Amino acid sequence: RKNLHPQTTQARQDVEALATHAGREVGSSGHADARRWLVDRLSGMNLAPYAGESFELPYSLGGTDFCNVMARLPGRRGASSGLPILLAAHYDTCGPYPGADDNAAAIAAALLAAESLAADPIDADVVLAFFDAEEPPYFLSPSMGSTFFYEHQRQEDFRCAVVMDLVGHDVGLPGLEDTLFLMGAENLVERTTQGPGRTLIEDLPEEDRLDIRKLRNDYVGDRSDHHIFRENGAPFLFLSCGEWAHYHMPTDTADRLNYERIAATGDYLVKLARWLDQREVAFDSESLTEADETRIFTDDFGPVLESFGLELPVRSSAQVAEIVHLLRSSFIGG
Repeated sequence: RKNLHPQTTQARQDVEALATHAGREVGSSGHADARRWLVDRLSGMNLAPYAGESFELPYSLGGTDFCNVMARLPGRRGASSGLPILLAAHYDTCGPYPGADDNAAAIAAALLAAESLAADPIDADVVLAFFDAEEPPYFLSPSMGSTFFYEHQRQEDFRCAVVMDLVGHDVGLPGLEDTLFLMGAENLVERTTQGPGRTLIEDLPEEDRLDIRKLRNDYVGDRSDHHIFRENGAPFLFLSCGEWAHYHMPTDTADRLNYERIAATGDYLVKLARWLDQREVAFDSESLTEADETRIFTDDFGPVLESFGLELPVRSSAQVAEIVHLLRSSFIGG
């Protein structure tokens, strides 16, 4: 692929540094190497540790040692501007695999965003979180890095947790190639003195080089580190391209990724951070009506649905769920 965007070179370098054939399985030498690389990378960006004197937040459970890696990018006004914004991705792999898409690409996007925000800060602090132990056998267990962080290491609430997983590949379905799926926006509402206000799903920024398509999180499930935030009613956004043929495989290598996409995702993170910086948001599980959901889904997916011979407009949440299942089964195996 031609690197047309100036940030693609840095994205490629970051992914290639992490996505080695040693893998990043918890407890492996590759895992330790990745953690040291992350600490060095953050140190070179002149960021502050999230807590204490170190970027590393170690913990132990069940006789196994883990470590979250976290940093803080101070905003222009810091705490006086309200709660910080969290940008998060996990750094471990499922097995001894390179894990380029899962999840080095998301780490690269977060680092690109942090560099942009360091050069032109927003008012609020931005926290970078590279969570450990997202993959099996720790997924959704007390050892999961995001869960342990939320329950034991967290110093404050966050305005919104923006979590990424599997953001480096093109979606393998005609018409969806440039899609970045956005979940959690259906629960994002204005925070007012009277409580949760209007839904913000249609106010979210777009990105010229990506097709931002919104889905309700429950159609896909808590497939990554946003789980603990959703479970606790904390505002979150989850960005993903979905699974693909190289998911949890030794073929998940750096040469298969789209670095223009990763650079664009980094830019989109910056747009989201700037957008969130101007708003107080809250979580509301009942904020989106069925009529709004089906209208937004039809708008976002209409041309693709027509190519599948599906009738428009979509008229019910049940129909949306059926179509999402059809799309997932179509491109995961592609």
